[in-house]
Amino acid sequence: MPVPEFLIALREHVGHGLLPLVGVTGVVLDEEGGVLLHRRADDGRWCTPGGILEPEEQPARAVVREVREETGLEVVVERLSSVVAQEPFTYPNGDRVQFLDLAFRCRPVGGSLDAGGDESLDVRWFAPDDLPDLPRRIVDRIGYARQDRPDPHYVV
Repeated sequence: MPVPEFLIALREHVGHGLLPLVGVTGVVLDEEGGVLLHRRADDGRWCTPGGILEPEEQPARAVVREVREETGLEVVVERLSSVVAQEPFTYPNGDRVQFLDLAFRCRPVGGSLDAGGDESLDVRWFAPDDLPDLPRRIVDRIGYARQDRPDPHYVV
């Protein structure tokens, strides 16, 4: 995954120290209840599409952009489905981050599946009972988005 320029510049100042960042995730559900996943080019793992919120970018617009870049689909945001601070993570180069993940339930409205960019190896729809092996945080995101509730899930 390409590192945004603003983050490269910030790292020049703070080194590998823990950075709190805002991430956006699109949980895209089709009419049959299928879940859109993409296989990441950087580590080969399946996950929901998403990325880092860039300076001056609105979260809902960012998630629409990220889904399009990673999967080829155009989506509409239906609602914010969860707000969760993830565990701190250390990249192989030593950079430490902690994401505040804003997950949005989305529905497809156009485009076509395309893994031709530099961020995805594959893009597929998965039935809810036939998901690939996923980290718990991603399974939880999908579960929160499937819930029929007006307010997002958050940890108290």
